[in-house]
Amino acid sequence: MRKIVFYGAVSLDGYLADPADGLEWLFQTDLKGQSTYEAFEVKVDTFVMGRKTYQETQKHLKNAELYPGKDKIVFSHQVLSDAADTTFVSGDPIKIFHELQRTNGGLIWIIGGGSIVKPLLEQEMLDEIWLQIAPVLLGAGKRLFEPGDYAQRFALLGTQTMGELTELHLKKK
Repeated sequence: MRKIVFYGAVSLDGYLADPADGLEWLFQTDLKGQSTYEAFEVKVDTFVMGRKTYQETQKHLKNAELYPGKDKIVFSHQVLSDAADTTFVSGDPIKIFHELQRTNGGLIWIIGGGSIVKPLLEQEMLDEIWLQIAPVLLGAGKRLFEPGDYAQRFALLGTQTMGELTELHLKKK
């Protein structure tokens, strides 16, 4: 069965994005040329995100194709037209993830979206987390870990410092 993983950055106070869904705080974080992203991304063939994350990323990429040739699943309550390798879905996220896990392929990567992460945690379906923490306080915004019924412990597989970011690699126990 395919693994479901989260790989992404949060502010020191746990936010994925500022109150306006902005990510400038992250883009301004100095990695000093270091990254685990490239080694991680080659293991992924399905990317899952919420509509806001998708639209903010598209804005940053100036509408260039996001992850060409790889499947993108975007959760949205709004009707949007499918783009290259991109499918917009709504409905029960657990059912959708079970369907994705039954297909062949690499990792299923959750990119942002606390509302996507929460039900996966509640069903203990999130297998691994690569969490980069930036030394910035936002005070408000979009949380990665929304309140929910998902108390559980993860095993720490390792840490890495990349410039101003500290990454924790965690695995479900």
